[in-house]
Amino acid sequence: MKRAKRIRRKINRNRRRIKQPKRRILPPKTAKEYFARPESFRDQWNRITHVVSKMRAERVSLRKAARQFELDPRKVLKFAGSVLRKRKNGRYSAKPSDRLLRVLAVPTANGPRETTTRDSKQASLLGQYWSAIQSYLQTGDDSELRKFKGQSVVAQSGETFPLITNLAELDRLASAGVFSFESLYARST
Repeated sequence: MKRAKRIRRKINRNRRRIKQPKRRILPPKTAKEYFARPESFRDQWNRITHVVSKMRAERVSLRKAARQFELDPRKVLKFAGSVLRKRKNGRYSAKPSDRLLRVLAVPTANGPRETTTRDSKQASLLGQYWSAIQSYLQTGDDSELRKFKGQSVVAQSGETFPLITNLAELDRLASAGVFSFESLYARST
């Protein structure tokens, strides 16, 4: 009886020692992976990419940028640590460019079309273009839009989207209610 108890205790002790492998959650690399995740993860992922963009554009600290987007800085480091650089003083700064997946809306002749990019420079170009469109629609000044004449955005799939600079076409799309600030990140939030 005593021996059987000792054997059972030993077996139970050994069972407790076996660690289950942690499931490592990897950042999405494709649109298919991104949309396979729950809505809460997609929202969090979008905020992580915003944190990195804000750190790069405005040179703010990781903590300040993460707080603005209601994220824990450790979560940002977990998913986007590869695009951040730890400086000598222990603070983090964003590298000049990154390869994080972003799902964005590109204005086309038929209205905004959702696409993915893994190039921060393409995402930045598209963001500046949307800003120029909003500026034109609010003020009527097309000087910012002229900078984008002949330019296009390349999606992750390799598809090229020419940026519309034709004012008549932009007016037509605006009157149809196609352009709004929210349409920049159409389905992703």
